[in-house]
Amino acid sequence: MSGRDPFCQPRRIRHGAALTLVFASVLVAGAATGSLPGADGEATADGTRAAPVGRHADVARAAEEAAADGKSPLEAARRAVSRSGDRWAAVYSPGEYQELEDALDGRYTGVGLWARERDGRIEVTKVGRGTPAADAGIRPGDRLRSVDGERVDGRPVTEVVSLLRGDSTGEPAGTTVRLGLERGTRAWSETLRRARLSRDTVTVRALAPRVSVIKVGAFTKGSGEQVRTAVRRTPAGSGIVLDLRGNPGGLVAEAVTAASAFLDGGLVATYDVDGEQRALHAEPGGDTTRPLVALVDGGTMSAAELLTGALQDRGRAVVVGSRTFGKGSVQMPTTLPDGSVAELTVGHYRTPSGRGVDGHGLTPDLEAGEEALRRAETVLSGLGGQSPTAAPGR
Repeated sequence: MSGRDPFCQPRRIRHGAALTLVFASVLVAGAATGSLPGADGEATADGTRAAPVGRHADVARAAEEAAADGKSPLEAARRAVSRSGDRWAAVYSPGEYQELEDALDGRYTGVGLWARERDGRIEVTKVGRGTPAADAGIRPGDRLRSVDGERVDGRPVTEVVSLLRGDSTGEPAGTTVRLGLERGTRAWSETLRRARLSRDTVTVRALAPRVSVIKVGAFTKGSGEQVRTAVRRTPAGSGIVLDLRGNPGGLVAEAVTAASAFLDGGLVATYDVDGEQRALHAEPGGDTTRPLVALVDGGTMSAAELLTGALQDRGRAVVVGSRTFGKGSVQMPTTLPDGSVAELTVGHYRTPSGRGVDGHGLTPDLEAGEEALRRAETVLSGLGGQSPTAAPGR
């Protein structure tokens, strides 16, 4: 992560993509991934770098030809990616990719908005407490219409993030950005000052005397171990609500570590890289008896869906809420001649029972909307001391 080349760790597992973690100015359902074992362009065991193949090679070739002609490799790569038809592909400048690395470390420069693209529009899904966006009164559900006068409807989320961060002009923390917003019939503008922010992605609170809520906002570095610590510190006999609503994913390795808090080893997910099958396994020793409910919604994405699918398929949790987003594809990064990074889809992951997630999402065992947390508490009271492996629906 920070201060390390993410492509020089062959066994490191990261995953996400154009739906993913970009905490920089907003956490947009838009773009973040990393290396998986055997990735195109990834460092091999002897320290050499494998040559890009397939579509990665096409994008790399376009960038190289542009560099040779004195043109921008970054723009050439972006044009090649836009023609590829890859829904989750993205190309980052070196600065953008560093921002992404910082975001996955839990640090970012921005205004504290989380958002996603829906039907060509950018919608705010969450506002961080104590952030510039919160101070300005921006709320989840607000629509982002423009950034510094530039319309964002129909634009790729990566471009919207770049505008919010001020990447093209190298805007640091302390600079301002003007947002055009809409809420129902009201349209207005807010000028916010960018700040250097950090986020606590795992929080714990008591919902009832014998019920604890562990909320995971995203799978950034260290969040998996924070979940395990939270489980160990939860009073014996208490039930747990694992709240994954609005979690856009992040580092798959952290999601697997979180799964290890509730499973005694075994399969978490399978995935393929250009047709080659791989598997992810939990570490042994997790708490397999404590009653557990996982809360999900349409903002539960990527690595969060991977965790949900494992807990559901293995009968470890009752899943409550609404259908998850459906981001189950695997992206791989390739470094281009100018240091920018292209990420293209190379495969998909599946739950332990073989269910595909991409484009489908996961259906909860119990459908619930705004009352989901209350329903979760009811489910836990019904489970009582019985084993969660007897959870209904699985």
